[in-house]
Amino acid sequence: MESKKTRKELIVSALENGTVIDHIPSKNVFQVIKILGLDSFDNQILFGTNLDSRRYGKKGIIKVKNKFFEKEEINKIAIAAPSATLIVIRDFEIIEKKAVEVPEVVDKFIKCINPNCVTNHENIPTRFAVIDKDAIKLQCHYCEKTTSKENFIFI
Repeated sequence: MESKKTRKELIVSALENGTVIDHIPSKNVFQVIKILGLDSFDNQILFGTNLDSRRYGKKGIIKVKNKFFEKEEINKIAIAAPSATLIVIRDFEIIEKKAVEVPEVVDKFIKCINPNCVTNHENIPTRFAVIDKDAIKLQCHYCEKTTSKENFIFI
C-alpha cells in the first residue's frame, strides 16, 4: 500500500492541446463556463470543483481541449475569477502559465444595474472603469453607477 505522501493522483485527465483555467474559486466554476460560452462549446471540456488546494483550501479547474483564449475572454475570466491561472498546453507540455489580470476597463459583457442607464434602453454596449481591482468594483462609463462583484449580470 502506498503512503499518502508518495501517492499522486491525476483527478482530471491530462490535456494534449488546449488551455487549463486553474485556481478558480469553486463557487465560480459554472459561472466561468457560462460566460465563456463553454456550455455550448463542441470540444471536450473537463472541469472539477471543490478540489483540494494548498493555497486556497478548495478550488475549481476547467480544461478545454483545442481552445486558446483571446484577450476579451481572458478579461471575462479575470472579472469572474481574479485568482485564476491560465495554463497553455501543446503536445502535453506547458507552453505558458500566467495569472489573469483584472483589466482597467470592462467592455460589453456586464450589464449596468441602473435601470435608467442608457445602455439598458439603447443599443449601446456597456463600458465600465475598474475602480477596485481587489474587490472587483466597476463604475459605469455612462451613468457612473458603481457595481460590486456580487451584483454583476454577465451578458
